[in-house]
Amino acid sequence: MTESGRQLFARLEARRWLKDIEPRLFPEDGRPDHGEVVEVYGPEGTGKTELLYHLLCRCVMPETAGGLEVDVVFVDTDYSLDMFRLVSILDSRLNAGASLSMTLAGSEDAVLRSCLSRLLVVHCYSSSQLLFTLHFLETTLSSRPSLKLLLIDSISAFYWLDRSEGGASFNKQEEKLSKCSELLARLLRDYRITIFATCHTIRRGHSGPSSSASVSEPDRSHLCRSWQRLVTHRLVCSRQEAENKLIAADGGEGEQRSRQVFVVHCSTSIQMGTKGSRVSSLRVTDGGVEFI
Repeated sequence: MTESGRQLFARLEARRWLKDIEPRLFPEDGRPDHGEVVEVYGPEGTGKTELLYHLLCRCVMPETAGGLEVDVVFVDTDYSLDMFRLVSILDSRLNAGASLSMTLAGSEDAVLRSCLSRLLVVHCYSSSQLLFTLHFLETTLSSRPSLKLLLIDSISAFYWLDRSEGGASFNKQEEKLSKCSELLARLLRDYRITIFATCHTIRRGHSGPSSSASVSEPDRSHLCRSWQRLVTHRLVCSRQEAENKLIAADGGEGEQRSRQVFVVHCSTSIQMGTKGSRVSSLRVTDGGVEFI
């Protein structure tokens, strides 16, 4: 079935604007636009997945609760998606929406189910299956104009497996991820979605003298160039200890506790024409990400 130019334009216009998905993360003139890719980069335990949960909730929540009310696909390659945690965050955000409690009182469960109906979760255990999943997504995107955001956690999950299966050939090692990147580029071009993908820090300490050539080596992506060319924004995540705070205990005496603070440094790609940056700090609470 062919699609006319008018039908194509109408379908693309139906996709919601996501520039305001989280203004506190991006510089004002460097927020992600249609057809752009945000790489969320950092070592384990720096809040990357929690950040995806935060963005996911923002998208699937109704506009009356401060959400964007769009459909989201979550591709879980690390098998780390915690649905209980996600539902808990979503429920907390819905209860915090003053307008929601005023207009939808007594139907919280129905609203929660409606939010979850906008989420499609796919699990992948290899680069080959990820490639098949992206082919499937092309069909889904063409039939669901409300599907606006693709989350991948993580794009680097099969890095070492692909290197092992590729043997001594560097091209073979990167072949599968390169094909995935090429297909993602087509989806970005044809359907104008926005992609957020986490990427683990990959340490290659035995790769030769060049591995210690730069202090910023841990913050440099080692994924294939096809993927790196897609990335328009990078969120580099790290963690730091906040100052100890005095918290009241049951016996009335104060107790010193330190709360983990995560720092996110955002930079936009040179290929966008303007290179902006922003640094944000946040905590992870029972109710999700909290900016400070």
